Amino acid sequence: MSLTSADIARIANLARLELKPIEAERMLTQINGFFDLVEKMRAVDTTGTLPLAHPVATVQDIALRLREDRVSEPDNREANQRNAPAVEHGLFLVPKVIEN
Repeated sequence: MSLTSADIARIANLARLELKPIEAERMLTQINGFFDLVEKMRAVDTTGTLPLAHPVATVQDIALRLREDRVSEPDNREANQRNAPAVEHGLFLVPKVIEN
């Protein structure tokens, strides 16, 4: 996958960024470099390789210290939402911020 200058301009517009031409060119080079790296990683055959839970597991055995999964705090939803300007079905209602 490779982006074009038009793609960078569109992304900058969506992000409300004003990029100078030199910045847009640098951004294009950096993002395409990232995509090149991802393509190289995808090209590696990992058939038969088990996923790692932790990168250190490749060099030594590790035991993950996981705590018991249990409820430790009471349900304070109603108290937490008491001062909210608008709540519906236990959810905070907020103004729409996405523009068309």
